[in-house]
Amino acid sequence: MEIMRDRIKGLKHKFKLLNQLFWTFFRIGPSTFGGGYAMLPIIEREVVSKKKWMQEDEIGELIALAGSAPGGVGVNAAAIIGHRQAGVAGAVSAVIGVTCPTFLIVILISIFAMVFRNQPKVEAALKGMNGAIIALILMAAYRMAKYSVFDRTTAIAALATVSVLLFAGVHPLYLIALGLLCGMTVIRIKLRLGLRARTEKQTATGSPSELEYYI
Repeated sequence: MEIMRDRIKGLKHKFKLLNQLFWTFFRIGPSTFGGGYAMLPIIEREVVSKKKWMQEDEIGELIALAGSAPGGVGVNAAAIIGHRQAGVAGAVSAVIGVTCPTFLIVILISIFAMVFRNQPKVEAALKGMNGAIIALILMAAYRMAKYSVFDRTTAIAALATVSVLLFAGVHPLYLIALGLLCGMTVIRIKLRLGLRARTEKQTATGSPSELEYYI
């Protein structure tokens, strides 16, 4: 009987967690108006500050993994967080939650687009929304840079990558692969020379730096 009770209790806990994952990402889903990167500050607030599913110093790794993996950044982040909390079922629940609002919004827009597309107020609202989305993307970039750029090597890599993306038109996948190779090479060279090779930003006390919350 005790084994059965423990199993039932475990199933209830997992169902509750799956339900939390679905509704958390369902609320985040509408922010996909600006794409996955606009969603990242909201994901961070929900996952780190409210739900405590991740630590602050893990957000940089989450963004890097979600951005480098195939698919949308927001969906990838939801899958990673969901899988970490409840395995494959958690990943599925989080992905369904984050994609459902987008699906519903697209249907509604498709229905009313022909009627309202030439309305001045609707056009003005969309322009205002574009400005807010740019701010969210810039915030995500700033927060990622604040955690990831912590020495001369990472600063040079960040500036070089942005410059290549802006002026050379190189596919981001090649830059991601090149960044991985350069990072491993630089670390090995520093270790051979007896230099300190840091892989994350440190505070004065030697612990990972804390990220502020702006949203």
